[in-house]
Amino acid sequence: MFGVDLDKQQGEAAPMPDELPAGVIVSPDTRRDNRIPPGQSRTRKWPVLDASGAPRMNLAKWELKVWGLVNEPAKWDWAAFSKLEKVKVFADFHCVTRWSRLGNVWEGVSTRKLVELCGGVKPEAKFVLAHGYDHGWTTNMPLDEFLEEDALVALTHDGEELALQHGGPARLIVPRLYAWKSAKWLGGLEFLSADEAGFWERNGYHMNGDPWKEERFGWQG
Repeated sequence: MFGVDLDKQQGEAAPMPDELPAGVIVSPDTRRDNRIPPGQSRTRKWPVLDASGAPRMNLAKWELKVWGLVNEPAKWDWAAFSKLEKVKVFADFHCVTRWSRLGNVWEGVSTRKLVELCGGVKPEAKFVLAHGYDHGWTTNMPLDEFLEEDALVALTHDGEELALQHGGPARLIVPRLYAWKSAKWLGGLEFLSADEAGFWERNGYHMNGDPWKEERFGWQG
């Protein structure tokens, strides 16, 4: 599915990290002299892309599960999750389809905080598989990327509740990887010892997805 959210049009000048209030976590890539990775171009719009359309979401039934190689598997319903301590993150967003939206402000629960609430990960944990509510969709990433300071489960974008078309009510945001790794409609996080391909990875996308190395397609490592 492809579309554009016309309500999210940016101005001509890209938002800059030095314009932020105190307390916002700044993704380091936003401090680069050139913030646009190879093969990308800036968009001021907010495109809408997904594999098969947005699922039906019901906050009364929503939950986030964390399991696998964590010391204390956990589960939160919406009421409990929305009360967890939150952070704000300023980050750029790079889609593998070659557009970049610069200077997004996300608010939600830090991935580090989630791991802390699960009593930490077991020594053999090396990867994370994110599970979405959209028809069993998954995506994988290294644990180190998942636990970067600027990674979070976002509930708002640029001060507004995360719209369904953009992955609301909660989506994973991992700014240092291509945006398909930032799973929409997040419902589960599974911690693994071995890497496991997700939906797009099984269909030819890269297992890691670093935009600065143009890791778009195929396993290169």
